[in-house]
Amino acid sequence: MVLGIAALMYKGALFAVHPIAIAVQAAAVVLMIAARLTFGRRSFHAAANPTAGGLVTTGPYAYLRHPIYAAVIYFTWAGALSHLSPVSVAAAAMITAGAVTRMLSEERLLTAKYPAYADYQRRVTRIVPFVL
Repeated sequence: MVLGIAALMYKGALFAVHPIAIAVQAAAVVLMIAARLTFGRRSFHAAANPTAGGLVTTGPYAYLRHPIYAAVIYFTWAGALSHLSPVSVAAAAMITAGAVTRMLSEERLLTAKYPAYADYQRRVTRIVPFVL
């Protein structure tokens, strides 16, 4: 994920230039802030443990199982598509692949630690509300 973000930054394609893409990025920032505040202090360090402190199902987590990763994906794709090129699409795809890998890994950990997570998975979509 870091390499993909670095590639977008290097190509000048991380930040959107088209109004709709800028709006998507602004919404992604708001989603990220809301998710981090809801998740609490434990999400503000590099070694954050997704299973520590209990299952979070309020705020953005009531609609998305992974709102922080969703925000990163929305933000990077808005920038990449705003500066459409093979490099920007490849970088955004790399970021998405990294986020999906982390989501799946975290879900295995959460399912093992919290039996209620299985029901939560059935009710709440992963990164796109009511869709995916």
